[in-house]
Amino acid sequence: MATSEELPVVLPTLDRLGITSVPEDVDAHKVASIWFDSFTQAVTKNDIDAILSHIVKDGWWRDMLALTWEFRTLHGHAKIRRLLEERLAPAKLSAFKLTSAKLETPYPDLAWILAGFTFETEFGLGSGYFRLIPTADGQWTGFTVYTNLEDLKGHEEKIGARRNFLPNHGKWLDERAREKNFVDSDPTVLVIGAGQSGLDVAARLKLLDVPTLVIDKNERIGDQWRYRYQALCLHDPVWYDHMPYIPFPTSWPVYTPAHKLAGWLEYFAEALELNVWTSSTVTKAEQDANNEWNVTVEKADGTTRVFHVKHLISAIGLGGNNPNIPEFPGRDEYKGQILHSIYHNSAKDHLGKKVVIIGAATSAHDLAADYVHNGVDVTMYQRESTYVMTTREGGPRIFGKLWWEGALPPDEADRVDASLPIWVNEQIGKRTTREIAEADGKLLDGLKKAGFKLNLGHEGGGFFALTRRRGGGYYLDVGASQLIIDGKIKLKNDSVIKRYTSTGLEFEDGSTLDADVIMFATGFASPVVSLAKIFGEEIASRVKPVWNLNSEGELRTAWRDSGVPNFWFMMGNLAWCRFHSKHLALQIKAQEVGAFHGNASRYV
Repeated sequence: MATSEELPVVLPTLDRLGITSVPEDVDAHKVASIWFDSFTQAVTKNDIDAILSHIVKDGWWRDMLALTWEFRTLHGHAKIRRLLEERLAPAKLSAFKLTSAKLETPYPDLAWILAGFTFETEFGLGSGYFRLIPTADGQWTGFTVYTNLEDLKGHEEKIGARRNFLPNHGKWLDERAREKNFVDSDPTVLVIGAGQSGLDVAARLKLLDVPTLVIDKNERIGDQWRYRYQALCLHDPVWYDHMPYIPFPTSWPVYTPAHKLAGWLEYFAEALELNVWTSSTVTKAEQDANNEWNVTVEKADGTTRVFHVKHLISAIGLGGNNPNIPEFPGRDEYKGQILHSIYHNSAKDHLGKKVVIIGAATSAHDLAADYVHNGVDVTMYQRESTYVMTTREGGPRIFGKLWWEGALPPDEADRVDASLPIWVNEQIGKRTTREIAEADGKLLDGLKKAGFKLNLGHEGGGFFALTRRRGGGYYLDVGASQLIIDGKIKLKNDSVIKRYTSTGLEFEDGSTLDADVIMFATGFASPVVSLAKIFGEEIASRVKPVWNLNSEGELRTAWRDSGVPNFWFMMGNLAWCRFHSKHLALQIKAQEVGAFHGNASRYV
């Protein structure tokens, strides 16, 4: 059942449309061309009634910056009309060109023609997709329209034919040193954090010719991956995780070890000549009357420098590296070691000891498996149910049509995925989730028999639905689940933790659990906790909620207006950072060249 903020999405199944089947030999390009020509004529004439006649009444229009300078998803004619009345004429859409068209049948009872196109706005170059669904009278009509800003006219990325063609004889080292140290001027943008999110947006800004400095407290780029627990490995496939401009080599492992990713981040920054200061910390950031920032940076040697920058970006992650450790009475009484997973290195550190892991998502499973493989007695305490799917069965079904070997280039896959509104995507995802669960049936049954509590994700939407709302709560199984089934990872989840004892934990039902080490794999607090220490509680209180979905089904704040002018959040997994780093960089560049109209999104 949908929550109060979520629309009940009805998919355009063939039976609902009054159709028995769609001919496999339909000429997708011809159908798309006829619809597109008529649709774009209506757009160029600003004829809103005619535009809406091309879209079903419960259709969707998703826009990313092209019309609204925001991420907006409008459902139904009434909301789409308001969008067009406010933004169509000022956007001045033109130069439409159909680029692709094909028939897709995601399921036997679902069929549409997916078509791509390019266009221009007053300030920018855009791309988009639309989906046409069949009608009972043999015609095709619009179900979804997606418009996305790709570049600003006259300010395109300096790549390909726009790169520097002049040779550099003997000056490069000195020029790089001056640029990196900002000898001659302050940066326009300062980014806090040199993980994938900070480096991605810095790369985008550099190639848009926006001077940018990245500050990271670690000694080396990649240390946030290099010094996590040794068993850490990505559970997303490599084709989903490419970074912008430099794809992983074709020999790269499908699932990237954390230490290998750490080295790649360092290489990425060097290859793209990003300006990164390591062993440095932002200690203060004050906003002036012009909404610009005075940012104090302290280096490892104690020296400081105050930068005056126009934009400040937080790239410290969804939790800002603030470990979330629930409080229980009796902590001073406990004689063992209490750790959070962020500070853990290897299971070898606890040989011969009894370990209890609080948590039952990805980190907890990785840590527990590592303990088992090193002969350490480990118990997982599960506080709430977990979504589990195997990478073997789930990976190809979730990623296979877009981000897989031989599928689409990652940039194209990103846009095709984004062209389907999140709520529609999740409705289809419920079907995929059920398929995966059926394929994983033997494993899931084994987990249930072992007492492990399972769910199918938010509203049955599986992995991505949980990621968008919580950034966690799931485990993509690469072997730990069988260890739970076999009893090698012990399990406790039958009572709530009451307090610490001198030797471990006591639960509400009176049971106890002894442990030499209590490891919390319980995620992180809000990044605002860290940011409040930098720019104070008053500014921090104005920051809007960052994650989860808003009333239109868009992620709330990440990659755009944070509630504080010229302060931005850059965060997400490798794929989302790859895609949305361009959106964030375009907004900043548009402000710098006078093209950005931030109030354009506030018409509803």
